[in-house]
Amino acid sequence: MAQNATIHKVELSVSDMDRHYYATHKLTVAKHPSETDERLMVRLVAFGLNAHEHLEMTKGLSADDEPDIWQKSLSGELDVWVALGLPSEKVMRQSCNKAAKVIVYPYGGRTAEMWWEKSKNSTTRFDNLQVINFSETDTAALAKLASRAMKLQINIQDGDVMVSVDDSIVYITPAKWKSAA
Repeated sequence: MAQNATIHKVELSVSDMDRHYYATHKLTVAKHPSETDERLMVRLVAFGLNAHEHLEMTKGLSADDEPDIWQKSLSGELDVWVALGLPSEKVMRQSCNKAAKVIVYPYGGRTAEMWWEKSKNSTTRFDNLQVINFSETDTAALAKLASRAMKLQINIQDGDVMVSVDDSIVYITPAKWKSAA
């Protein structure tokens, strides 16, 4: 018997001093049966880092041809494509051809570093691609914040990220492995 997704209700308040974006997003997030709390929280932080009134969670792991998060223009074009994990060079190429801006958030410590060493030379031609890594220590700390109902606060200033749920706070310093042109 197939397992169902677990529904998480999230009130995500974003204060991004770098982009001057301040808003609260009420999200209903379906956590795929194979998705870990770590990946769920990375998805929420990636949403916060790119927060916009048109940014949306997608079917994620349930759909092969969609990113985890996207932002479409009013006319339906893909403005932003956000992927988590360690996509193949083919997936990154296809993503860069579909969207104006592509952001990949790898995580997983040494595994992510080995993936990047293998992938980075093949990504130099993609001017619209950014790769931003989260450390294994940071994502493990994020996973401990996960719950079915969360009031999550994300503060961003000078590239540093503070994530808080209730009295728990996790500080994250994303590492830019590749910047868009």
